[in-house]
Amino acid sequence: MIRDEDADFHQPDRAHPTWAETNYFGFYNAEEHLNVGVYALFRTNLGTVTSSICMNSQRTVTHWDSDFCDMRSAIPIPEPRNLRDYALSNGLQVRCLEPNRLWQIHYDDGEGTSIDVRYEALMPAFDIHDPEMDPMCASSPEGKFAWGTAYNGHFDQTGVFTGSVTLRGRRVPIDCVSTMDHSWGPRPERGAPAMSWLHAHFSQDFAIHAIFGFDPARENGRDLWLAHGYVLDRGKVFGLKAGTGQAVRNQERYPETVALRLTDSDDRVWNLNGRALTTMPWIYVPNSIGFNTLSEWTCAEQRGYGEIMDFIELPVLNALNSAPGTSRASVR
Repeated sequence: MIRDEDADFHQPDRAHPTWAETNYFGFYNAEEHLNVGVYALFRTNLGTVTSSICMNSQRTVTHWDSDFCDMRSAIPIPEPRNLRDYALSNGLQVRCLEPNRLWQIHYDDGEGTSIDVRYEALMPAFDIHDPEMDPMCASSPEGKFAWGTAYNGHFDQTGVFTGSVTLRGRRVPIDCVSTMDHSWGPRPERGAPAMSWLHAHFSQDFAIHAIFGFDPARENGRDLWLAHGYVLDRGKVFGLKAGTGQAVRNQERYPETVALRLTDSDDRVWNLNGRALTTMPWIYVPNSIGFNTLSEWTCAEQRGYGEIMDFIELPVLNALNSAPGTSRASVR
């Protein structure tokens, strides 16, 4: 169960220099296909923050062809340390007005690009380690998935983002349902398994979020297996108890289409189909790529939108993209 105090910094394990605490806020303007990600990863044992502010409405495989990227790897953590109210030297300011429910997010790069949005939750924080909320964590080996140790503490939450972003002087309104997350735990920069973090938002009454594992070496990561997730249906949250998925990826490994079949705790089956509107490589830390898409989703007669974020580490991609017989061992 997530408590109010989980909005604060957690006590880090001093044995792990790579201990991390994160905030991620993702939102979009569906008409303009503009997808926005605001991220801060606090290395509390090291005293630094990695932060990424990205905006993209393109189909691109490079950061410089997207609409905007500002990525910093070693910002000092502001003192006194306060995860509910912080202002970073890259221009990002985040205030938690109600613990795990209401946030205000500001950003200004000083050159005409800024963010001013408010997030308000539509549901309690979904704790992937609480069997009362998440049927998977109590019933299956897959439900123990914690992205290595990065998600030793983790919640996802769907809510409403309102406000605007300004992109080099051009204002774009934001009024959407989307999903944020918060996590804490040891987070080394190598060794995490591949993960697909995705969601589909159809209205304030209906949204689906899920975390899947996949093997990028098998049929280009086609088959997805469910680790965690939920259905938000008219104000009630139903944990997912089973699910499968198939992703059809292009040659750059972005999921062009995704088909999901999910069963919730009320034994209802949900069939979803998503198609990519945008593509962009999101580097949340230097050694990993998030193959990011803003996707359009259909479920029965409803249409919605949401992010797909497929994470694969760079050394894994190096091996997958290498010609056979080019390893060090082969030339000895």
